[in-house]
Amino acid sequence: MNLLILGATGRVGSQIVTHALHDGHQVTVLVRTPEKIQINNENLSILQGNVLNKNDIVRAMHGIDVVISALNTDGTTTLTESMPFIIEAMEHDGIQRIITIGTAGILQSRTTPDSLRYQSSESKRKSVRAALEHHKVYDLLNQSTLDWTIVCPTYLPDGERIGKYRVERDFLPEGGVEISVSDTAEFTYNQIKTSDYIKSRVGIAY
Repeated sequence: MNLLILGATGRVGSQIVTHALHDGHQVTVLVRTPEKIQINNENLSILQGNVLNKNDIVRAMHGIDVVISALNTDGTTTLTESMPFIIEAMEHDGIQRIITIGTAGILQSRTTPDSLRYQSSESKRKSVRAALEHHKVYDLLNQSTLDWTIVCPTYLPDGERIGKYRVERDFLPEGGVEISVSDTAEFTYNQIKTSDYIKSRVGIAY
């Protein structure tokens, strides 16, 4: 399978790259700083570019089967500015499948089911800026023709892969407070092999 991984130098994205190469997939990454990719593998293509440049996105999509985006907010609007380019390029090239990393804030609230968690008392975060960015991306994907899945982890500490965690469509598993970067990367990567959560958000926690 030909995979395009965005956010490949980040905590989750870098581990998704490792999973994909381990399984023998052809992996393309689009990164601003190629030197940050310390992997030498014949199945890895490193493109220098920026997700905020429409032409770079179009170039990166060539021959791709599945897109995985582990882009994060990092105090910027990169997510919401790049997603229209990603969707447009995918729809133009007939690429259907995209898996992205979101945040538990955009899952449905259990206390107020008509609201998202970040809009309700369920969220303990003082700032909703990141959740607002992810909410916009959720809306953009929802309005697209793509087969999308948004993986929505709660608090994301570094840590060893445990391999056992709870997942729930559209909600955060009850009482879930954290999930490691490693387990989030593994679950996200595994979505390329399943259609269980097409056009869905997925809450993930221990």
